[in-house]
Amino acid sequence: MPLSWLGVLALLTAVAPLSIDMYLPAFPQMAEEFGTSASAIQLTLTAFMVGLALGQLFIGPLSDRLGRRRLMLIGTAVCVAAGAACALAPSIQLLTAFRFLQGFSGAAGVVLSRAVISDRARGAAAARYFSVMMIINGAAPVVAPLIGGTLIDYIGWRGVFWILTGLAVAMFVGVSVVLGETHPPERRTTGGLIAMLRDAGSVFTHRRYVGYALTFAFGFAVMFSYIAASPFVLQNVLGLSPLAFSFAFASNAVGLVGMNAINARIVGRFGQRRLLHLGVSLLVLFSALLVVDAVLGPVLWATLPLLWCAVTSLGLMVANATALALDEVRHVAGSGSAVLGALQAGLAAAMAPLVGVAGDHSAIPMAIAMLSAASIAATALLVLTRERVTV
Repeated sequence: MPLSWLGVLALLTAVAPLSIDMYLPAFPQMAEEFGTSASAIQLTLTAFMVGLALGQLFIGPLSDRLGRRRLMLIGTAVCVAAGAACALAPSIQLLTAFRFLQGFSGAAGVVLSRAVISDRARGAAAARYFSVMMIINGAAPVVAPLIGGTLIDYIGWRGVFWILTGLAVAMFVGVSVVLGETHPPERRTTGGLIAMLRDAGSVFTHRRYVGYALTFAFGFAVMFSYIAASPFVLQNVLGLSPLAFSFAFASNAVGLVGMNAINARIVGRFGQRRLLHLGVSLLVLFSALLVVDAVLGPVLWATLPLLWCAVTSLGLMVANATALALDEVRHVAGSGSAVLGALQAGLAAAMAPLVGVAGDHSAIPMAIAMLSAASIAATALLVLTRERVTV
């Protein structure tokens, strides 16, 4: 795949984490301007996530019928308009609606970038490209709040949305100038809406795809359990300052990005399946040790390295599971990519409240949630992706 293609696909992939995290530091400013509650401002984030999930479920299967490039152009064009509408929104209600539209249209870049890679590459090459995508996704949540926090004092929260609009323009230009169609007419599925829904559901009849998809999704569930609970565990329970927590969070992100870079270099030698099994095994091990640490302590000198190791091991999981899953359904890669994205978003939404069931002064729910999700990922990988299933 040409480097220029990879650059555009990386930009399309980055739109979601940038749109989620870049305006977070402006929440208090937005609440004051609109004269509304914090929960109303947080609803703009929820609206974006719902739009992102639904957009993937709709656009992915549709691309199996209409091709990838046309829908990427339409999606990025709408994303430009939605970003500008967010920047100009006169009320919190309209901002929430425009954020839903921004998420729905931005889903085209997220879901179709995976489908394009699946169209153009397979095996170790696909895993290498997905690792690059994960490097972008791992770095963006760390960089985005820093950029937003730095710029908000100068350009305000509306300026942040103008920057996101500019990124959407760059996406549209990149797709227009660089990307070609990767799903030609002779490979497309045919029929109406019912047939499209049937094709989307057909991915669930591929046992090995389901196994890899569940491994992918529950690996992300471990990540979101950590993201949702670690601010309380590391600060309220273990006593880190906000600055120290930021450094700890950043170091885990660096570990994840670094492992994805390593995976991209070695996957051709060791293969996706072997590295995926290694990553899942390490994730279960370190999650189990976190449960022991949480029950007996927790203690800072054990919790920090165990969290780092658990998060870093995901660098061997996500890209390889994605490549292996989409290899199983290459004929409907758009639908396969959509299901991966929807599972990821749905489990992320479910894990966030679960890790807080014991309040914000216990590390046990986070550790148990991480171990449970890791164990389900391991079970799906071992049971559903075998060459033969014995009864």
